[in-house]
Parts: sequence; structure tokens; C-alpha cells
Amino acid sequence: MKTQFEQMMDGLNDVEAFLAGKQEGFRAHVPQEVDVKAIRNRLGMTQARFSTTFGFSLDAIKHWEGGRRSPEAPARTLLTVIDRNPVAVLTALNPAAFAAAVASSKPTTIHLKVDRKRQRSSGVTKRKAYSEQQEINNL
Repeated sequence: MKTQFEQMMDGLNDVEAFLAGKQEGFRAHVPQEVDVKAIRNRLGMTQARFSTTFGFSLDAIKHWEGGRRSPEAPARTLLTVIDRNPVAVLTALNPAAFAAAVASSKPTTIHLKVDRKRQRSSGVTKRKAYSEQQEINNL
């Protein structure tokens, strides 16, 4: 297994090869582990709501969170996108419902859980996180 430094260097080498015209496209790096429970908790969703909203089976969520199974690569990819930009996933999965929710002028009360350490490291501001959570809750 490669160290983080070796993984970063591989990525930089890929970028350099692409810019030099020696390589076309890019290679996606799918994380080996995803903390499904942490993602779900950050969104303030129950297991049932998370599974329904994003198209996972409830049993899969329970098994992943219980450590009995690990998500396959495609699920880890989707979970990573959900973690970083849930609004993009919701828009892609159901654009009509999302557009209607955003167009609604009805005020919404939400409860947002902010992970301070993650917030500083990812560059997400409180206002942006609040805005995304509000759009999710409007659905």
C-alpha cells in the first residue's frame, strides 16, 4: 500500500504527463474507505431518509455503518460526492423536485451540524454549508 506522499506524487506526475501531452484524460482516485455514518450525520438524516434520498437500500446502509460490509467502488464514489456536494447529487437525481424546492419562497427552519475541523480543512464556509443544508431540507 502506498503512502499518502507517494499517492500525491503519482497524482502530480499524472498532471505533469497530461500537461505535456503524454497522457490523455485523468484517473479518478476512489477512496478505499468511506465513513457512511459520518456523512449521514452531517446531513442530519436518518438511515431510512438517507437511503431513500440517495437511492441506497436501507439494509446496505445498516451493513456499512455496522461494519459488516464495505461499499463497493461505485458506491464509495457516490458517497464521496454526496459528502462533498450533496446538492449536486440531489439536482442530478431529481432535477424537477430540486428546482421546485429552490423556487419555493417558503421559509424553512433547519438544524445544521458543523464539523469545525472538517470545515477548516475543506474550505467550506458556514454560510455555504448552511445554504446547502437548507436546499436539501427543502426537498
